[in-house]
Amino acid sequence: MADQSGINERQRELFIRKSTRVAAAYLKRAKELAELPDAAKPFFDVLENTYVNNVKEITGLEYTSPSDFTRCGAELLRMADIQKPEERKSIGTLCVMVPAELVYAAGAMPVRLCSGSYTAYSIGDDYIPRDACPLVKAVMGFGKIKALPAFDNCSLLVAPVTCDCKKKLAGTIDSVKDTIPLHIPPLKKDDADTEIFLKELYRLIPLLENVTGKQVTAKSLAEGINMVGNAQYEMSEFLKYRRHDLSLMSGTQVMAVMNAYSYMPANIWAEQMHRLNEEMKLRLSQGRFVSRKNQPRILVTGSPIAFPNIKVPLLIEEMGGVLAADETCMGERGLYDPVSVIDASFDGMMRSLASRYTKPCTCPVFVDNSQRIYRIKQMIKEHKIQGVIYHVLRGCLVYDYEYQLMEEAMGKMDIPIIRVESDYNEEDVEQLRIRIEAFIELIKMRTSA
Repeated sequence: MADQSGINERQRELFIRKSTRVAAAYLKRAKELAELPDAAKPFFDVLENTYVNNVKEITGLEYTSPSDFTRCGAELLRMADIQKPEERKSIGTLCVMVPAELVYAAGAMPVRLCSGSYTAYSIGDDYIPRDACPLVKAVMGFGKIKALPAFDNCSLLVAPVTCDCKKKLAGTIDSVKDTIPLHIPPLKKDDADTEIFLKELYRLIPLLENVTGKQVTAKSLAEGINMVGNAQYEMSEFLKYRRHDLSLMSGTQVMAVMNAYSYMPANIWAEQMHRLNEEMKLRLSQGRFVSRKNQPRILVTGSPIAFPNIKVPLLIEEMGGVLAADETCMGERGLYDPVSVIDASFDGMMRSLASRYTKPCTCPVFVDNSQRIYRIKQMIKEHKIQGVIYHVLRGCLVYDYEYQLMEEAMGKMDIPIIRVESDYNEEDVEQLRIRIEAFIELIKMRTSA
């Protein structure tokens, strides 16, 4: 018997089996790259619970919404020594430009739904044009298949109108779940541009309140800002350890930790991140490094790297490189800039939110994005980067458009750069492996000369 999406139960079962198998395989490979810190294991549990252990139709396991802390794993709850909170509504976000602080202020749990599922992509391919980016297809696929609790239990989706694919997705996926488009100004030069986004945030407030039944107040907004701010602080502390000459943790494992933020309450993520920072401090004092001298230090930038599509980070490290840093929206960039509150009034905090999500943002959807070049140059110096891998998802034109500018900037710094294009499947893995391995060997020859 087929459901409204036209997908019968047999197809659904096959989809779930393949989806969970791929996610489990990538988690296993990431864990085996290097000794996984004990404090990082709960983050992996979150990804496993989200993408592997959620098969209600096959296993009979009951699943809950991501606002239920059981998604974080029993061990994480025990370590955090907290009680399960009262159930909260979930709000799905389709871009990091949706202020999580505002969602928390409304009494809901923000869930980032940008996924790297190959199997969801294959379903979405039937509903989205051929040349659209695979991330958008994966989101649509999960909407149609109804097999990802993180998506299914969202009461509302908020879709920033950034690139053309996200813009059209906002209209298409509304047929699956109520979706609010959030207009993003194309410019961010002056206060007039910030005002445009500020009006959008004010428009969003009553829509969130209608879902949660709770009012956004100055107090709740301040609490939301503080909650996310604590997570950003712990990440900034973690980056200090990541800048060490020798790595204390695999870069792919770090990206998995960052991806887990999508499915965890910010305060719980921050608490566990604090434990990870303590373990990094201990590893440093004991000289427990996971990399060796003379291993090429790589920065990856470009299109989002969303779990389980972590093949590029995995290949970098499996081929002998060190993933020392990333400039991606699902990685460091998503939590890099905290909200700076100067005026503690409600409008003052709203203006601070609007400013934080536009002015420092280095997403290429903006007309002028020179800040991104500056930020990457800064990261190259901080992390002692020896080569840049520019990752482009097939059909992701905004990132592809900026490659030439990046190539010119890296040429002036004498930093090797390579563009790699990938899709949401495993058919391109060998080609990627060959190119990434050759790039790493090139860096080795340069450093040994």
